[in-house]
Amino acid sequence: MTSAGLAVLEDAAEGEARPLSGPDFDVARVFDEHGSLLLGLAVNALGDRHAAEDCVQETLVRAWRARDTYRPEQGSERTWVVAIARRVIIDSLRARARRPLDVRAEPPEPGPEPGVDTQVADRVTLLAGLARLSPEHREVVVEVQVRGLSYEELSRRTGVAVGTLRSRMYYALRALRALLTEEADHDDPRG
Repeated sequence: MTSAGLAVLEDAAEGEARPLSGPDFDVARVFDEHGSLLLGLAVNALGDRHAAEDCVQETLVRAWRARDTYRPEQGSERTWVVAIARRVIIDSLRARARRPLDVRAEPPEPGPEPGVDTQVADRVTLLAGLARLSPEHREVVVEVQVRGLSYEELSRRTGVAVGTLRSRMYYALRALRALLTEEADHDDPRG
């Protein structure tokens, strides 16, 4: 083992968590430390959780294969793994764009305007609605509906009673529905 490798092992023995390359690369640890970040990046870029999970898996496989190329002096392990994930996500988007359309499928329903991506428009409308909620109500919606925390987990994290969180969710969703309905009525050319 090289002297640099011994230094890393000595630092690890002293309790300092420094990333190890080569045969000491631990994929499980990398996933534990960076998996949620990688999944969040992929879901945001792809809009598809299953495809995002595939990207995270491919990222870890590529990191494992390239483990000998990681150099701590050039950047953190997190930066290195995110760079790999970025390339995997771009590859996934390119592959998706190359897939031929299924001509047997039902024709898509016409969108609101030619050239406007309805998913993007819906996301922007939803984000605008979330921005108009109070911070407490927005937190419950994001943590429970988007991130998938249970009310109990959120209660432990925030110290707010489960019943209060459920109440906030009810009123937040009711307010969002009203805001989105108002937005839809505003955009409706007949209205």
